[in-house]
Formats: sequence, C-alpha cells, structure tokens
Amino acid sequence: MQVYLVGGAVRDKLLGYPFFDKDWVVVGATANEMLDLNYQQVGQDFPVFIHPATGEEYALARTERKSGKGYTGFQYQADPSVTLEEDLLRRDLTINAMAMDEHDNIYDPYNGQRDLAAKTLRHVSPAFAEDPLRVLRVARFAARYHHLGFTIAEETIALMAALSAGDELEHLTAERVWKEFERALTEPSPWIFLQSLVQCNAIIKVLPELTDSFAAELTDNLAAESPPAQANDQHQPLLAAFEQICQKTDSAIIRFACLLSLANQLDINALCDRLRTPNAYKDLALQLGQHHHELSKFDHLSAEKKLAIILKLDLIRRPQRLPQLLESLNILHAQTSISQLDAILEEITQIQPKQLMAEGFKGSALGEAINQRRLAICQQPARS
Repeated sequence: MQVYLVGGAVRDKLLGYPFFDKDWVVVGATANEMLDLNYQQVGQDFPVFIHPATGEEYALARTERKSGKGYTGFQYQADPSVTLEEDLLRRDLTINAMAMDEHDNIYDPYNGQRDLAAKTLRHVSPAFAEDPLRVLRVARFAARYHHLGFTIAEETIALMAALSAGDELEHLTAERVWKEFERALTEPSPWIFLQSLVQCNAIIKVLPELTDSFAAELTDNLAAESPPAQANDQHQPLLAAFEQICQKTDSAIIRFACLLSLANQLDINALCDRLRTPNAYKDLALQLGQHHHELSKFDHLSAEKKLAIILKLDLIRRPQRLPQLLESLNILHAQTSISQLDAILEEITQIQPKQLMAEGFKGSALGEAINQRRLAICQQPARS
C-alpha cells in the first residue's frame, strides 16, 4: 500500500497558494484492507474512505470509463493493479494531476509543473470531454488564478466549446451548476468564470438567462469557423461592470445580486428558482433588481414613496437587510442619496402600537394612525 497527496493540495503547495483540504490516493490496496484499518467507506459502491483520525478523504487508485450522459455516467475500476499514473490520467487539468509522497517527492507524469510555470490551465487527456462538469470547474479555476496570470489553453477552450455544442451540459443538474457558480463568486476574479463560459458558449446551456447580456460575443463565437480564442480585453459591458463590482467587494451574495441587477431583460425570480439558490441570495437580488434605482435617490423621494419603499423591502421587520443593500447601492451607483434612511428607520421602529391603543385607536383606525405617524417621520427634514 502506497499513499500519495494528490490534486489541489499539491498544486497549491507548489504555487505557494493557501489550501485547507487534503485529498489522498491509495495505490495497491483493497477496500477490505482500508476497512480493516478502521477507515469509513463513503457509500457502499464508491472507493473513497474517511481517515479515522483526520477525517480526510482517501480514495483507492481507480480508472474510469464513460457509461452514460452527464458527470455521473461513469463506471470505475479500483483494485491493487491500478497505478498512480493511471489514476492521475483521469483527472481534469495537468496542474491537478500531480502527486506527492511522504518525502515530498513530486510525481508529475503529465507535465503539471511545466503548466504551473507557464500559468496555463490545460486538460490532461481527451477524456476531459467525457465529464461536462469540467467546463464549469475549469472556468472556476480560471477565476481563482487569473490574478496570478493563468489562462486557459486554446486546445482546452476548444474541448470546452465542443462539449457546449453537444448535449452533455444539459445533463448537469441545476444544483450542481449553482454550486460551481457560488464557489466562483468567492474567487478573486469571478468575472473570469462568466467570461470563460461565454468564450466556449457554455453560458447558453448552464446560465441561459444571461445569454441576452452576452448576445454579441456569443454570435461571434458561433459564427467563427474555429473555436473561440483566448480572452482579450474586449469585454462585453456586463463583464466589464461585473469586474468593477468584484473589485469593490468580496461578498459572494453582493456580487451575485449586483450582477443580476445589471443583466439585460432578466427574470431574477425565475433564474433563482431554477438554480435553487439560497433564499438570502434570491431575496437580495430581487430587492436590488427591483428597487436599486429608486433607493439610491431615497433622500429626494416624497414621504409617501420613502415609506412605500421601506415597506416593500420589509426593512421595519427585517432591518438586518439594510447593510447589504447599502453596500450594494454604493457599488452600483457612483452617487447615492440615502443619508436619511437609517434615522427614519430608527424612529419608525420606536412607534408602539400599544401606546396608540392606549390613546383610543383600534381596528382600522389603529392601522391608519401607525401609517400617519410613519409618514410624519418620513416628512421630517434631514438632520445635519
């Protein structure tokens, strides 16, 4: 039995990039031998085991064979005869197909170190095209390492474009697409994730709601006789705007909401429902998309409009929404007039229905009294 550190931990260790998870591959072992060592198997039919002390994943070296559509359509062989080189061959990128033994010796049969030095994201073998999820993963790695100078190899972009032209991407679940999208939103350069999907036309399949925003570039790609070229500085307006957004905040939820607020003819509710985004993401995107123009001019609105937007955003019951909204507004608008909002909310929340009931208001009259007092607060001039 031989154990090797593999994948992202090796890649990032060589890059001097922070990493937190370690994955291991075990060569020359059987499932029964792992169980005898008190490892816990992940599922009955998959050769991945959890270390009894560290909780880290140890996978038996395996080969894979395509047996169906999508990223789950594979049969694998995992037995002591599978070599380290065979296991690494099934991986997506050369920089992810390296291993390290206990003495820090590097095993690099597919020139991952060369591509690290060249800052190139390159597929290991033509088998890359068997797994549609790799299109999203490569786009996400491009977003992670763009600030270090990494780009996607032209031949890998060509394979991604070939996958996009077929029906494999259609077999990705919406949940899986969202998971990769959300992770990309946390990377240093999330706009590169979208740019990469546009380059290979994958955006049409995985995020079709955004295609109108990239229509011109997609038309150019689809009309080209050769696969789309590596990215240049000619960004589409939305990508350029999204790049500026991401440079102003590292919050994934704010990046997402601002992006959707600027997209062309986008049904935010439908997109979020299809991807099954967390409610917090959906709520902020809807609030921002529907109200950011009006809210950015809050100080200049009439008292009635001020109160109406406060009620639409449910800020009286949920004031915790306000910080993210304000940060998003300051990102989307070069100038905002929202200095009165905090003070108005603070005074409105001090209105006590019990006090009004003690004054004799009840029923519909109570509701009207509350509304009139809220309006009176909204009518007050701004405090210096």
